[in-house]
Amino acid sequence: MNITRTTLLAALVLALSAVVSTAADTRKKLVMLIAEPEYETGTTLPEFAAKHLAKDFRVVTVTGPATAGVTSFDGIAEIADADVLLVSVRRRTPPADQFGVIRRHIQAGKPVVGIRTASHAFSLSKGQTLAAGNADWPLFDHEVIGGNYAGHHGTGPVTTVTATGPASASHLILRGVALPFTSNSTLYRNTPLRPGAIALITGTIPGQPPEPLAWTYTRPGGGRTFYTSLGGPADFKHPAFVQLLKNGILWAAQ
Repeated sequence: MNITRTTLLAALVLALSAVVSTAADTRKKLVMLIAEPEYETGTTLPEFAAKHLAKDFRVVTVTGPATAGVTSFDGIAEIADADVLLVSVRRRTPPADQFGVIRRHIQAGKPVVGIRTASHAFSLSKGQTLAAGNADWPLFDHEVIGGNYAGHHGTGPVTTVTATGPASASHLILRGVALPFTSNSTLYRNTPLRPGAIALITGTIPGQPPEPLAWTYTRPGGGRTFYTSLGGPADFKHPAFVQLLKNGILWAAQ
């Protein structure tokens, strides 16, 4: 009987400790919504967060099953009390009730960070039809990201990354970001950005016009967005990109 009481007491102490620990955690909650099969962000983003965000954020990862035809997310209720939402999703159309959780975060004016395929996170592919009970958001890029995604250039050319101009070079998001640098990620076409978007860095490849690579956007309904079309696996090995993404998340969370 004493052993049982001791065990119960120990369990109670652990439970109370967990409650106190959570209550004392003043870090903001960052939810990373990840569901894309191309750029390995299911691995790179959690590793990045563990190394660079743990001081400032309590990070929760929400993913979508990789099973063909499945568009739902596991644990999407985590977004309900998130302070910041990071989106790394490609062409996923979740059930309408799950989509409602995402929309409520945005409609509340809370920060959003987008990386790479977030510009077409909730758009159907050409020729696809929306499954009954599911929802899409083809204007997510315009309304939330502030972009104008129109595909990308082919693989091969290395992208040279520079500050968009003198004003952007002094922006807080570029503090500590060593420019210029290069990226092997295919260059996205995003020109022109939406009114109100402020380009920070620009990418160029031979024989093609420059394209914005990262920008800030204050959404019409309120709320900050930071987006970068960089984010391939090799980008996460480059200190300049790592600093850019960290700074962008911190800026959005202000």
